[in-house]
Amino acid sequence: MGNFDSLDNTFNITPEVIASPTEAIDKVNEAIKPLQKEFKKHKAITISDKSEDREKDYQHTRASLYNIADKMQEALDGALEVAQQSDHPRAYEVALAGAKSAAEVVEKLTDLHKKMKELEVQDVSVNATQNNNNSTTNNVFFSGSTEDMMKMIKDANKAENK
Repeated sequence: MGNFDSLDNTFNITPEVIASPTEAIDKVNEAIKPLQKEFKKHKAITISDKSEDREKDYQHTRASLYNIADKMQEALDGALEVAQQSDHPRAYEVALAGAKSAAEVVEKLTDLHKKMKELEVQDVSVNATQNNNNSTTNNVFFSGSTEDMMKMIKDANKAENK
């Protein structure tokens, strides 16, 4: 009697018996194929500086990452099941690589939030800088001789008097 016989009886299912380690690896690779197609779909993404486009891109990227994470979880569950049934080291290796990839997707989602926060802070600071452009400038530095400065003052006075 195996580890999951009671669950098999409860859910009225019969476990799939895998004949060889090669067959187990093929099953894991088959479970991963939908994820590979999903990754290929999302390679060509353009980035825009407009805030409404940025928000739209953020929402799309976030939804895609959630979708990929969900599919990776399903594939990981299948890979773990295959690994447990076959008890082959390579099947476990593939399953663990899938788990690592799933963790990286979650990390990318966290990075996405950080980057959006940084962009929002940048937008606020750019707006504040634009609003402060009408302020007084102190400590202006002139690098030239006194003769050059006198000439500039005289030219400015002539321009004012005209």
